[in-house]
Amino acid sequence: MATVEVVNWNKKKVGEVDLNPVVFEAPVRKDVLHEIVKWQLACKRQGTHKAKTRGEVSGGGKKPFKQKGTGNARQGSIRSPLMPGGGISFGPTPLSYAYEPPKKLRQLGLRSALSMLLSEGRLSIVDKMDSEAGKTNELAKRLKQFGVEKAVLVDGGKNDLFARAARNLPNVRYYSTAGMNVFDLLKFDYAIITKDSIDKIAARCGVGN
Repeated sequence: MATVEVVNWNKKKVGEVDLNPVVFEAPVRKDVLHEIVKWQLACKRQGTHKAKTRGEVSGGGKKPFKQKGTGNARQGSIRSPLMPGGGISFGPTPLSYAYEPPKKLRQLGLRSALSMLLSEGRLSIVDKMDSEAGKTNELAKRLKQFGVEKAVLVDGGKNDLFARAARNLPNVRYYSTAGMNVFDLLKFDYAIITKDSIDKIAARCGVGN
């Protein structure tokens, strides 16, 4: 079981905490990380592509030319898929690309991401995340003192003022443990979690206290 320092926002040690090795020292499964990221990106796809069928294209009530004597193939509507400007046969329709991987696979993905960040020195534990005024500039200065530009901030519970301070920083994501996800942990390079979020993170990863 790894013992890790708990620091404040000035990076001064204020305590220690033991991390569950099942969560924070698990083997890094790159294949699982790839699968989880692929799933999250699939869920973000809008799937709003749409082509109009002949029944949805406007016009076409009048027969374009007489049935016989023109030398052309007979047509009943200018909106036929055979005509320029007509409808599309078997075109794309709106659909959802979302799917649900097994729960154990999602938990394994979180454990792999957290373990990778800790082993590479890209995970820190702070005593708390709070903000007196909810000012973005205040949080930006804290992160600069911390030596971090891009980070995922994970709290045991959502702090509204801290969330307001974080939402205007493009390279920062602030979540409660329920919102923590593999895609952002990998994308934003660094993770800062609070001491009181550790047990909740373990629970999300399928590990009891």
